[in-house]
Amino acid sequence: MADEHTTAGSYVTPGSEFTRDMRYIPTRITADGRDGYPVEAGRYRLVVARACPWANRSIIVRRLLGLEDAISLGVCGPTHDARSWTFDLDPGGVDPVLGIERIQDAYLARFPDYDRGITVPAIVDVPTGQVVTNDFAQMTLDLSTEWTAFHRDGAPDLYPQARRDEIDEVMLGVFRDVNNGVYRCGFAGSQEAYERAYDRLFARLDRLSERLATQRYLVGDTITEADVRLFTTLARFDAVYHGHFKCNRSRLTEMPVLWAYARDLFQTPGFGDTTDFQHIKEHYYVVHEDVNPSRIVPKGPDLRGWLTPHGREQLGGRPFGDGTPPGPVRPGEAVPAAHTAAAMAG
Repeated sequence: MADEHTTAGSYVTPGSEFTRDMRYIPTRITADGRDGYPVEAGRYRLVVARACPWANRSIIVRRLLGLEDAISLGVCGPTHDARSWTFDLDPGGVDPVLGIERIQDAYLARFPDYDRGITVPAIVDVPTGQVVTNDFAQMTLDLSTEWTAFHRDGAPDLYPQARRDEIDEVMLGVFRDVNNGVYRCGFAGSQEAYERAYDRLFARLDRLSERLATQRYLVGDTITEADVRLFTTLARFDAVYHGHFKCNRSRLTEMPVLWAYARDLFQTPGFGDTTDFQHIKEHYYVVHEDVNPSRIVPKGPDLRGWLTPHGREQLGGRPFGDGTPPGPVRPGEAVPAAHTAAAMAG
C-alpha cells in the first residue's frame, strides 16, 4: 500500500501520531451488480505488489479460493515514488493487460481529480481501464462471499456466516493494534506516540498468543479471513518491523506460540508460496527514506526457520474445513525462487 504521503520517502510527521487515511473507494463488485460492477469472469484485474501486506492478503485469498481464471493478476514492483506503484517488472514497464505504466493511470481514468492515496491492492475494470475499488478490507470479503460462482471445487469458507461476528471482532483488534499498529510505531512522530503504539502492539500480540496456545486458528478449527490478515503482518515482522519500525521487544522467533502459528500457515499452500521476502525488504527499506535515509537493505534475517516443523497439528483443526488445498501456483504467478525462504537463508 502506498501509505499516505506527499513527497517520495516522507512518512513521518514530527510531533504527531501516524494516522492512516481510510478513505478508500467504496465501490463493490457484487453478484447482483448493485454498484454497477457485477461479478463477471475475465472482466477485472487485481493489481498488487507482493511487498505490501494489504495486497498480500488479496493474493492469498484469490489463490485459496481458486479465482485465478476469473480475476487476472497484475504485479507491481516493490518500490514506488510519490505518484504511485509502477509495473516495472513487466517488459517495457507496461502492464500487458491494462497497457499502463502506473496504477495511478487507472485511478485517474475514473477520477480525474483523485487526490487520495494511490494504493494497492486495487481492482481495475479491464474494458474501461478504470479502477473499481481499493477498499482492501472489503475486497477480500467480497472475493469470499460475492464470487462464489467462480470458486474452485474444494474452496474453503474463509468467512463462514455462523462465525462472522467473532471473526469481525478478532479482525478489528488485529487491524488496530497489529496490522496498523506496526505502522503507528514506525511512522510515529513523537516518543509518546511511538510508546503508545508499541505497548498496544505487544499487548495485543500477547493476547493473541494466549488465544492461539489452545487452538490452531484464530476462529474455529479452520483457516478464516482473520488468519490471513494476521499472517501478512507476522510474515514481515522479523524482516522489517522489528528493526525498521522499532517493534523490538521481541522477534517473532522469540514468541513461541505466534512463531509456530506463523510457520503453520506459511507451510500451508497459499501463504508461504505468495510471500516474497526480497520484495518486502526492498519496499520498506528503500521507499521509507525518512525512516531509513541510507536506503540500505539488510542482508538478514536468516529465514530458514520458516521451513522447520511447527507441531501445531497436535491442536487438531482442519486447515480447509471440508475443502481441499489449492493446487500448484499458476505459471507466471510464482514468487521468484531467489526470493523465497529457502533461498534467502541468511
